[in-house]
Amino acid sequence: MKNRIVLISLSVLLLSLPWLGFPGYTLWVAFVPLLILQEKLSREKNRKGKPRRFFGYAAVTFLVWNIVTVYWIKNATWIGVVAAFAVNTFISTVSFMVYHYVWRRAPRALAYTVLVSFWIAYEYVYINGEISFPWLILGNGFANTVRAVQWYEYTGILGGSLWVWIVNLLVYEAWRKFRACRCAGAFALPVVIALTPLVVSWAMYARYQEAERPVTVTVVQPNLDPYEEKFVLPQWDQARLILSLAERAPADADYIVTPETSFDYTLWEENLPDNPLIRTLREFMRTHYPGAQLIIGATTFRRYGSKAEASATARTNSNIDFWYDVYNSAIRIDTASVSVYHKSKLVAGAEMIPHYRRFEFLKSLSLELGGVSGMLGVDPERSTFASEDGTQVGVAICYESVYGEYCTEYVGKGAEALFIITNDGWWGDTPGYRQHFSFARLRAIELRRSVARSANTGISGFIGQRGDVLAKTGWDERTALTGTINLNDRLTFYARHGDMIGRICLYTTLLSLLYFIAYRRRKKDYLVD
Repeated sequence: MKNRIVLISLSVLLLSLPWLGFPGYTLWVAFVPLLILQEKLSREKNRKGKPRRFFGYAAVTFLVWNIVTVYWIKNATWIGVVAAFAVNTFISTVSFMVYHYVWRRAPRALAYTVLVSFWIAYEYVYINGEISFPWLILGNGFANTVRAVQWYEYTGILGGSLWVWIVNLLVYEAWRKFRACRCAGAFALPVVIALTPLVVSWAMYARYQEAERPVTVTVVQPNLDPYEEKFVLPQWDQARLILSLAERAPADADYIVTPETSFDYTLWEENLPDNPLIRTLREFMRTHYPGAQLIIGATTFRRYGSKAEASATARTNSNIDFWYDVYNSAIRIDTASVSVYHKSKLVAGAEMIPHYRRFEFLKSLSLELGGVSGMLGVDPERSTFASEDGTQVGVAICYESVYGEYCTEYVGKGAEALFIITNDGWWGDTPGYRQHFSFARLRAIELRRSVARSANTGISGFIGQRGDVLAKTGWDERTALTGTINLNDRLTFYARHGDMIGRICLYTTLLSLLYFIAYRRRKKDYLVD
């Protein structure tokens, strides 16, 4: 029993370290202890003479991994943390148990194919599902090791997941051979497979040169506690605070960016230009920064004349006679015009009810987490903000920046840089906000777009197209940070094609399972080891 606990603990440790600020290289061997335990239990017999069950050990491993790395969700919602633990643990365990089932009944090569393809296919489906919290996608583990994954511009983070699994299985096979023959050369192949993409990435990093197309951006970090201040402090007081920080921008600034829901004001979209707050902000820009654009986070509303005109996410109540949508929005303001983008990758439970069209009666149960409650409205597709000279930027709002393929849609619409506005204060001073910032480095590589990030509190900053952190703020710091980033209009392979690896693994999983079923039915001798 002691050996089993050691193996589980070792897998948990190696899986967790990259999300706690360490390099991602531990992922290369993180599953090896679990694979060893799986084989060990399959060889042992219980009192009834049957192989010992593996399910509980796999479930404990993945549950503890979740607890160690994303426990901070509890600071925002206990329901959210329980749901995240349950869903993540379940699907990870199912992936391993499908492999375990095939491994005991079919050739090892087929079992490995099922394991790798099934795991990455579930990551792909999870990323694109309405119930989604893809924080622990294996490829995200290299967010603090960006020089190792410059080839994400071709594969995205699922390429990192594939790399992790291939190396783990090769190391596991090498360990089995070494145990049998004590031949150290058995580890040569996994070392080569681990290091080859690494060397290629280092070369790509050294050779990559950003085109000199600079813009000057100031990101504002107001540092308002979301529980004690942000939604209690009068909005005009917040506006004065944010504008006082924005005044730290240089006279030649091209953009001034404020965090998600900086202005939780009653902003009806049908008359935005006439709203007193918007008029104040436009006057501020006209007076101080006539050549710049102000991009703010805000809560906005859209009114409908009747239920027939309303969207599926619209709401009403007994005190009014109309329907309306609530949005978590980004608003672009300059001296001539105002435009709006709505956050559309919403947090399940906090901002939306998954599959809400089937469960409209559950809208009222949605948690309050961000200054608005209930089911938020969304845009059917991404859009960008364009300046008078034609420069376009995409603005990802908080959670949207975690999704690589989703962010390709901004680039597909012409975005030459990516701005991220967020409120990471919900999680407190935990690994959560640091993880969220580090994922932005992966978006920079995948899209080869510079990133300017404005957070309510830590971490705001600037990231170059190689994923380098150019400048950043600290936690619990009220400030404004100015930096220069380069624009880029080149489309990477990943920006054009998205998560191809995920789609390929979906088909591979189906074919592998069909092959396994046919193998079990026919039991042809030539397929047996």
